[in-house]
Amino acid sequence: MNANDRGLGMQRRITRRDFVNGVSVATAGALLMPKWALALDQDYAPEQAPDYYPPARTGMRGDHQGSFEAAHQLRDRKSVDLSSAAHTGEAYDLVIVGGGMSGLGAAYYFLRKVGRGARVLVLDNHDDFGGHAKRNEFRHNGRLIAVNGGTLNIEAPSRYNEFAKELLRDIGVDLERFSASNTKNRELYRSLGLGNAHFFDKETWGTDRLVVRGAAPGVAGRGRGGAGGYTPEFLAQTPLSARAQQDMLRLYDGQQPDYLAGLPSAEKKNRLARMSYQDFLLNSAKVDRQVLWFFQHFGEGNFCVGADATPALFAWQMGQPGFAGLHLDPTPDGVLADLPGVQHGRQVEAGERAVHFPDGNATVARLLVRWLIPEAVPGNTMEDAGAAQVNYARLDRSGQPARIRLNSTVVNVRHDGAAASAKEVVVTYNRGGRLHDVRGKACVMACWNMFIPYLVPELPGKQKDALAYAVKGPLVYTSVGVKNWKAWQKLGISSVSAPTMFHTSVALTEAVSLGELQHARTPGDPVALHLTKSMTAPGKPRKEQHRIGRAELLNTSFETFERNIRDQLARMLGSSGFDPARDIIAITVNRWPHGYAYTYNSLYDPMEWVFTSTGERPNVIARQPFGLITVANSDAGASPHTDTAFAEAHRAVGEVLERRPGFSV
Repeated sequence: MNANDRGLGMQRRITRRDFVNGVSVATAGALLMPKWALALDQDYAPEQAPDYYPPARTGMRGDHQGSFEAAHQLRDRKSVDLSSAAHTGEAYDLVIVGGGMSGLGAAYYFLRKVGRGARVLVLDNHDDFGGHAKRNEFRHNGRLIAVNGGTLNIEAPSRYNEFAKELLRDIGVDLERFSASNTKNRELYRSLGLGNAHFFDKETWGTDRLVVRGAAPGVAGRGRGGAGGYTPEFLAQTPLSARAQQDMLRLYDGQQPDYLAGLPSAEKKNRLARMSYQDFLLNSAKVDRQVLWFFQHFGEGNFCVGADATPALFAWQMGQPGFAGLHLDPTPDGVLADLPGVQHGRQVEAGERAVHFPDGNATVARLLVRWLIPEAVPGNTMEDAGAAQVNYARLDRSGQPARIRLNSTVVNVRHDGAAASAKEVVVTYNRGGRLHDVRGKACVMACWNMFIPYLVPELPGKQKDALAYAVKGPLVYTSVGVKNWKAWQKLGISSVSAPTMFHTSVALTEAVSLGELQHARTPGDPVALHLTKSMTAPGKPRKEQHRIGRAELLNTSFETFERNIRDQLARMLGSSGFDPARDIIAITVNRWPHGYAYTYNSLYDPMEWVFTSTGERPNVIARQPFGLITVANSDAGASPHTDTAFAEAHRAVGEVLERRPGFSV
């Protein structure tokens, strides 16, 4: 280990799970048996171990080792030998493939409609439930710290569909009570004078420089009136050229020129829909290329691609600068309303703010599991779910209406007979390196669309093509537990944008509490940092970027992540006394190679798919019922929102019941 690594603390004893899992694991003997499972026997049941508690696991998480090897082998081999599958003898009224929000939601809607006399089995390949709604936990000096490892928040809850609203109420979510209890918490950073900053790295600009924007300005790129915090005084401290500084100010000037002069509003919108935001800035607004540094990652938080692959029309709709002089007509209600972050859509609705629990929507997943299996999640209120420790041993027990079987990768779903007349579906899954069969009167595929054709090979060709159309966007949420945040207070910041560094944003987690799960009250208390990284390949078409990014992510080791994290934090915060070797408690990297659901994009998809809900959209064709098999996931709604996942679950359960009139248990 060199001196630089020692200085960063790479020799410190923290939990590391350093796995590079981009290549399928070869098998010897049993088909689809990864090497890590070869020594396991048929009684494989890790959830029964007394110390089994996935939220506290650190190192490489998200799609972790053991969650995808069997699936990758099925992808590569295109088929599976089912002759060795053990027949468990288990039969259920409904088998659900996938334990994310749609899968848990489908179990809820089914039991709510049919009654708790029914039997439901949820199968999931991960070691925890919730899909992307995962939770990371750290402990320091007796204090529990929890942060979202995936799904972030409930955007514009008033716009949630009625099915989602009903579910939230039924499982005990009270958003008004939660928001009221956190009014003071949300002002914590502002009360301490903490604002936002940009970090200009030496690799790009010749020297490292942190420039603070202050406590009051709006979020970068969302200024409404004024310069969005980019004042002449701020820009003078940056390494930008004089021309770039002037161009930056011009973008936010309410009196800026019309860059598409002479065209009616409708034609301007048509052109903006067919050009990227990057093209608009460079070729229409003609800003200095240095200005693009601030905006190159616009779109990644919603679409997993940056300004080079995000339509300029989306940028206008989402409040980005540069469009004031175009005098565009307002967008009618309902058009583009499903875009994450649009002004007339979900995220900005009459000033309504998103609701963020300390662990993101993992709280919603926990409350759903409590409704399904009360003994698994102690307590009976929304607040006591915050610090509750899930009893994973109770998720999969006989005799209860719902069972959740983790560490179980489904590899085949088929009708027992012809799809049109079959009475049961046979579901085969890999658990502990061995194949097992269960039977169900129906099956909901609450997994990723792109993988369903491999699992259900009997599907019609047109539906397979539609399921394979969308490519999910890869991304990384990294959680870093630190002993205190005094360095942040000294610098006067709560978040840092670093467009050309390994992680492009670093921030203190949102100051909210839930019951006994209390956020840090003073800078001397331990806290979690939230770092983000999108895996993109700028300049390539969107789907190709997603595929390239996924491969890169799966082949990036935890050691690489850790070294970059420590280096980045040291460079950003070291001047105020932060020492990565001393101050870091633990690191959890949540990698999501298959992250956000694919949303239609007017640069690459037909315009009618973007602006209307036509029945010819691939997601509509993909979600059609097939015999006793239905589809429920956010892919089916072409939207990454949690309420979309619930709406699709409600639809899929409705289709199950329509095809089995008089459903009896």
